[in-house]
Amino acid sequence: MLYPQRFTQFTREHADTLAALLCGLLLFLGWFALHLGALGWALLLLPAAYVIGGYESAREGLTTLIKEKELDVDLLMIVAAVGAASLGLWRREYHLIIDGAILILIFAISGALEGYAMRRTERSIRSLMSLTPDTARVLHQQGEEEVPISQLRVGDEIVVKPGELIPTDGIIVSGYSTLNQAAITGESLPVEKTVGEEVFAGTLNGYGALKLQVHKPAASSLIQRVIRLVEQAQTEEPPSQQFIDRFERGYAKVIVLAGILLAILPPFIWGWDWETTIYRALTFLVVASPCALMAAIMPTLLSGIANGARQGILFKNGAQLEKIGKVRAIAFDKTGTLTTGQLQISQVIAVSEYSQADVLKAAAALESSSEHPIGKAIVQAANDLDWVRGVEVQAIPGQGITGIVNNQKVIVGKVAFIQQHLTQLPEELLDLAQSLEQEGKTVVWVAQAEQVMGAIAIADTIRTEAVASITRLRKLGIAEIVMITGDNQRTADSVAQAVGISRVYAELLPEDKLDVIRSLQKQYQTVAMVGDGINDAPALAQASVGIAMGVAGSDVALETADVVLMADKLEKIATAIKLGRRSQSIVKQNIVVALGFIVLLLVGNFLGNINLPIGVIGHEGSTVLVTLSGLRLLK
Repeated sequence: MLYPQRFTQFTREHADTLAALLCGLLLFLGWFALHLGALGWALLLLPAAYVIGGYESAREGLTTLIKEKELDVDLLMIVAAVGAASLGLWRREYHLIIDGAILILIFAISGALEGYAMRRTERSIRSLMSLTPDTARVLHQQGEEEVPISQLRVGDEIVVKPGELIPTDGIIVSGYSTLNQAAITGESLPVEKTVGEEVFAGTLNGYGALKLQVHKPAASSLIQRVIRLVEQAQTEEPPSQQFIDRFERGYAKVIVLAGILLAILPPFIWGWDWETTIYRALTFLVVASPCALMAAIMPTLLSGIANGARQGILFKNGAQLEKIGKVRAIAFDKTGTLTTGQLQISQVIAVSEYSQADVLKAAAALESSSEHPIGKAIVQAANDLDWVRGVEVQAIPGQGITGIVNNQKVIVGKVAFIQQHLTQLPEELLDLAQSLEQEGKTVVWVAQAEQVMGAIAIADTIRTEAVASITRLRKLGIAEIVMITGDNQRTADSVAQAVGISRVYAELLPEDKLDVIRSLQKQYQTVAMVGDGINDAPALAQASVGIAMGVAGSDVALETADVVLMADKLEKIATAIKLGRRSQSIVKQNIVVALGFIVLLLVGNFLGNINLPIGVIGHEGSTVLVTLSGLRLLK
């Protein structure tokens, strides 16, 4: 049963190609029969070519006419072909039937080529769907059980062996490995992953076995979101395509009216004979049809969307691919966008007889009982040191934490909190701490047994690619780049200076960020916003193009944004802008070519220099040309 199923699937997917081939075969046999004088066979074979080659176009054209009361190019082609055949039968000039069949054949070939182009762009979805296995091995008390992905529940623990695809998003519970994330994030090199880190469905596990805990439903995994968004992008039409669609309907009516007038008036005005008049009118219907103009936009934009997806840039629809090429100003959020959003120890200062290790161990002994991000950063930095957990630990929210470590009272927190317990602090440490805070760093003081041990400077790490990304955007001609953040002005200024941004809006609430975007839009019209958090969602929605960080971004930000950077790589913003500009350039080229062909063919038709087959070849050739031109973005 396998081969019949495959054959059925093949014929369904390539029905347009098979119809064109069969139409061509019947046309050749009909022409050959006519050449031999077998008129009966010719009149049997040629109508069959009409029916097989033109059935789909006739069906679509009549459906549009009946249901929507509109004319389209499919119906115009069929009318022209049937008109040529009728004229040939009436005048017993059977070569006109051949001309009509050639029109049907070339139109069918054009449709098959356009179908091939669309299938090329749709492969991105099929390849994404094939990235995830159908089942996962779930751990139970009785052992392993292989279950469908759809049956996975949050909290389940699954095993992934070396060389296998990750079945769903999860957190590593045990194990260490490298994962190839190229298909999801566009990263060319494998990424090391260990306990506590997140892995994504569709990524390829390297040499180590992993035990994962499912932390979100399988339907909410990153790869499933990608699939849904790509599907949405391929079904939604951008404004330019919507305009062309509306233009086609009105244009077709004008062409039909003009064709009727051309079939009636020339004998009375220019003295043409009726055969020439009707033949030129039919040729006019063919060459004036806007097929090439209709194919000038969507193949290009769909190819651009597929290209972006391969590079870790997900456009939700073609409209955003159009808009991003026109962006003149960009607003960046700070935390999680220009920075990693992960606090790290930047400096440890020890005073008196204490060492840096002593300061870290004392702080970690207390912070190990805290869930605060600063505490987690301190504990992580002290992982390689030998320390004991403090007892009688008491945290004062927003101030600090106290406890007993090795029978000594230890105090960790802000300088004001330390001053509540100690009367005198080292002047040199106060000066150094103030300098560090001016750089945007958070300073945590550590004291033991009524004596200051030192201080720890903590900062949100700036993304390594941030500076180069900002530079690339300026080279692309972006007129304004600003940073908007809810963080304090001092920290914001420090980060902005480090990455090369001069205009900073700090201490903003979500509605304040929205106002900044609106202000930029008044000045620059097309404005992009790059963010990752829930508080960025209103600004992302307001921006002409909202860009979300795919890995670090919240679900709200991902749903609100128009473009998602799957690997959180800021340098991909410049790539997306260049892709948008190139797509617009190709669309403009295609429109010029399409209109140019229509004008040339119309002039040639009125001068009497082209016949119906040549008009068909020119018309359909231009359609194929602009379609293939749009596919250049697949490279």
